Amino acid sequence: MTSTSRLVLCVVLAFVAAIGGVFVGRALLPHPKQPGAALHEVLHHKLALNGDQQAKLKVLEDGFAVQRRALELELRAANARLAEAIEAEHGNGPRVAAAVDQSHAAMGELQKATLAHIFAMRQLLRPDQTPRFDAAVVKALTDGRG
Repeated sequence: MTSTSRLVLCVVLAFVAAIGGVFVGRALLPHPKQPGAALHEVLHHKLALNGDQQAKLKVLEDGFAVQRRALELELRAANARLAEAIEAEHGNGPRVAAAVDQSHAAMGELQKATLAHIFAMRQLLRPDQTPRFDAAVVKALTDGRG
């Protein structure tokens, strides 16, 4: 076997091993949970919502999905303006500072809308359901440290 053949064989084997490692890792390792997944789990599966609560929750979630998408697009646009400003100024100039402020404003609007959505969902709950919901909100916000 020539040195070129050995090199090609090593590269192919390394590639196959890497692909195999990815598949084994995905199969065996736990998947990271999305932020808020525990809150969603509690709300939809552990609070025993009645039919009226479920219907109202669906309306809230559908409306928030549209609002969240619009705010996320606004945040992306603000980040694109920040990237353009950095590329143009190559430093912390006035365009960069203004773009940072716009980006922070967009993040703030998304956070405010998310909190308003959480409080609106909470209003649908009975008093016996709110402690578990509140605990899930705290856990989501503190990544389980609360």
